[in-house]
Amino acid sequence: MATTVVTAPRLPALSGPAGRATFGGAIRSEFTKLRSLRSTYWTLGALVLLSVGIGALFSFGQLQHVQQFQGTGQYSQVAEDARHHAVVASLFGLLIGQLVISVLGALTITSEFSTQMIRTSLATMPKRTWFFASKALVFTVVALIVGEVCSFASFAVGQAILSSQHLNATLSQPGVLRAVIGGGMFLALCGLLSYGIGAMLRHTAGAITTAIGILFVAFVLSGFLPSNWAQHIDKWIPFNAGGAIWEQVSGTNMFSPWTGFAVFCAYAAAALIGGLILFRKRDA
Repeated sequence: MATTVVTAPRLPALSGPAGRATFGGAIRSEFTKLRSLRSTYWTLGALVLLSVGIGALFSFGQLQHVQQFQGTGQYSQVAEDARHHAVVASLFGLLIGQLVISVLGALTITSEFSTQMIRTSLATMPKRTWFFASKALVFTVVALIVGEVCSFASFAVGQAILSSQHLNATLSQPGVLRAVIGGGMFLALCGLLSYGIGAMLRHTAGAITTAIGILFVAFVLSGFLPSNWAQHIDKWIPFNAGGAIWEQVSGTNMFSPWTGFAVFCAYAAAALIGGLILFRKRDA
């Protein structure tokens, strides 16, 4: 009796993976994450409103102060001093803006841990250095763009207020353009410092508290230092070092604008390096 052998049809070979994890893909993924969070828009909106609004209020206060001396022998001296500090007055809101951008910087990384999304993220992008760098890069670009918007808008509104008494400055004057551009750079770097702290602590409240302590509380406490200490320590305070780039006129014991900003960059770099080292070593 003959046996019939039936040959099963050959199945097509399975195709390889649809795509490998790439740095470009990680950047697109992190941008999607950042813009899909409602907290991003609220935080950035608060950053713009507070920076511009406080700068406008401070400029208006400066204007009112000068007007009090009209018709007196001190008017010319007071007015000249106001012109000398016109840029700082309009950018004064950056003092509060640094705290707001620090919140977003911390949330950018700590939200991964608080929601346990970090495991899914690392399954998609197993190269931790690329993951860390792509998230930091996306945040830096967004923070820098919004920071520059805040800085230029604050300058424009503040100078419009001061111009009623001809106390305003213009971008063509020495050091003004550098100060305004530097204001946006300062905000972005504050956020990166907080991002690095967040990567180290992996806890939102702890990261925000630490960042505020470094950026704001240390600045306030430095005002209580004895004068012989302050002249050596003040310039190393993170806010004083970074703020030199937009304060336009540095004090006698302070760093020059670019030197101070370089010191502030070193603080942020130390936080980012520390965050990356711990991020690579610890379990998700």
